Amino acid sequence: MLAELTNEVLAQLREKFYEDSRNILAQNICTRSHPIEACISRKVLEESQHVFTHKIETEGKPITNQKRSGRCWLFAILNVIRPIFMKQYNLDEFEFSQSYLFFWDKVERCNYFLHNAVKSAMRNEPVDGRLVSYLLQDLLYDGGQWEMIVNIVNRHGLVPKSCFPESYSCESSSQMNSILKSKLREYCKVLRDMVSNGASDEKLEDKIREQMSVLYRIIGICLGIPPEKITWEYYDKSKNYNCIGPITPLEFYNKFVKPYYNFDDKVCLVTDPRSSNPYGKLYTIDYLGNVVGGKSTLYNNQPYEVLMKLAAESIKRNEPVWFGCDINKRVISKQGIVDMRSHDLKLMFGTDTDNLTKADRLIYGDSMMMHAMVFTAVSIDENGKIKKFRVENSWGDDHGQKGYELLTADWFSEFVFEIVIDKKLVPTDVLEVFKQEPIILPAWDPMGTLAR
Repeated sequence: MLAELTNEVLAQLREKFYEDSRNILAQNICTRSHPIEACISRKVLEESQHVFTHKIETEGKPITNQKRSGRCWLFAILNVIRPIFMKQYNLDEFEFSQSYLFFWDKVERCNYFLHNAVKSAMRNEPVDGRLVSYLLQDLLYDGGQWEMIVNIVNRHGLVPKSCFPESYSCESSSQMNSILKSKLREYCKVLRDMVSNGASDEKLEDKIREQMSVLYRIIGICLGIPPEKITWEYYDKSKNYNCIGPITPLEFYNKFVKPYYNFDDKVCLVTDPRSSNPYGKLYTIDYLGNVVGGKSTLYNNQPYEVLMKLAAESIKRNEPVWFGCDINKRVISKQGIVDMRSHDLKLMFGTDTDNLTKADRLIYGDSMMMHAMVFTAVSIDENGKIKKFRVENSWGDDHGQKGYELLTADWFSEFVFEIVIDKKLVPTDVLEVFKQEPIILPAWDPMGTLAR
């Protein structure tokens, strides 16, 4: 029988609390300040230096800021590409347009959801079942995964930020998303009713086209509609005037970016230590994607040591690394320190939050990949052991050390979940995994969480 919290039990809890004077001191501190910041380790602050043994030649400028949107995955990949692009075209500062990719992801993802609504209805999935309930709840977030970036760039290309600047709803997307979500749920009902009434594939596609016209209109009003062709004028470091265009965004990517950063030459490796998902296997997530006819999201599961070693090797070869992690754990935001020892919760609260393994945190919903950033430097000691990484974030230059974080190897092992790396650096046996038939994980699996 379950025990109630009787008055006697509550009195015992109260008495036990006040028996330890440390609880009173901790209470005095935490009732007047941020409870997590009060646990910051002074020793970690003293020992952490933003200095690294290997660093890419050029880091991107200016520091980017995704503001009140979940576009970290887009910011991160564009922050990977731009140092390479800046070097080739002799630029002091440069940004690709994050809002350009954001526009096309919204349009494509609406179309993807509508087709999933039809697909699930044809599979006789009940609207109140776990799958459809999940799809209706977890729809049209700003976040994404690696192959979703590849799908957008390979279909729509890239443009400089000056050719398609930010809008209010790019920087603060919640209200636009709210309108779109309501319309998508409405349209989902319409499509499910049509499937139930035996509508033909042609009738369903006609209805989706009609619905997409409305959704495109909403997105275009909020974000602006990208031009079919761009003309990019700029000065290089030598103050020389240059002009590219008129040119389509896809031509701009293929001609001016792809020779130096080819998305098709990169692969995504993940680390999922759950015993249900062995290493050396290929996985995918049911119903996860953003482009109808695009690449599926694939997970090549490897031990974290493989990911860490390859990330360091890429930096040593002067290419930054896109990665996904759980940034909500053990972070000293102001100083930009990401370290397992960053906070002494046990000293303050008499207990810690590190008692679950990485696998158990995934199983019990305590951790998952939810943010994407960029590795730009690494420190390796004289024995070849990786100690720490430098990280470019997309939260502005008033966060961390002027926009950068210091991330330790120990933290990497616990809270990094995936990296994107060039195929040429990946061992043959790891690449062979991509030839496997992927194991399909359910739509709600934590490895399908979107970086935002």
